[in-house]
Amino acid sequence: MLAPIQIKAFAADGYLAPLAVLDAHELTECRAAVEAFIAASGGAVAAAANGALRTKAHLRCPALLDLARRPIILDAVADLIGPDVLCRSVSIFLKEPGDPANVAWHQDAAYWGLEPPDLVTAWVAITDSTAENGALEVLPGSHLAALMPHGPSGDPANLLSRGQSISSSIDPALTRMLQLRAGEMSLHHVGTAHGSGPNRSSGRRIGVAIRYVAPHVRKVEGRRDSALLVRGTDNYGNFDPEPGLA
Repeated sequence: MLAPIQIKAFAADGYLAPLAVLDAHELTECRAAVEAFIAASGGAVAAAANGALRTKAHLRCPALLDLARRPIILDAVADLIGPDVLCRSVSIFLKEPGDPANVAWHQDAAYWGLEPPDLVTAWVAITDSTAENGALEVLPGSHLAALMPHGPSGDPANLLSRGQSISSSIDPALTRMLQLRAGEMSLHHVGTAHGSGPNRSSGRRIGVAIRYVAPHVRKVEGRRDSALLVRGTDNYGNFDPEPGLA
């Protein structure tokens, strides 16, 4: 899936974008299913409040499970973390027009408690993701340095479940905005600092974050986690199987 130059770029920068993963027909079907799931979860406000869109949304939405298992996505992920791949979680990041919801700058590695860092997030744009509606931003190369200090953001509009944020300032001149067309994805390393602003457009913005992990990765902090084998084999058993899925 990935050319050697792309793999080298990911290793150096901690991200890769854009990569096309859904054609027009697939995108239409996927968006309809995701929109229906949001509505069935009580709508945008209720779903955000009750956590229905976060952590393991693929266990309740078949379209997200299908997305996590898509060969074109897994081919790219396997090029980065190896032929054996587990899906640890899938989350919907929904931003309604004019809503102050944002994602504070953070590093996933700072609070996931997983080692070694052979993890990658596939961020799939279900709608266009632009500067106006709050596209994902990254700090290139940040995965190569020590983790930055994190603390409470104090922002009630921060979409992160723990409300955390990088405590030190991020120089905007060093960041890169990953604008995507609907049906494209970006990939980012677990240590890459990233965040996104609010949706200032007139339309809904939807992105799906799929967290993939190599089976040899283990939980070193917090309670034991579960994951779904989506490619290859798991010879380690560091994660419990997802109930009802194979």
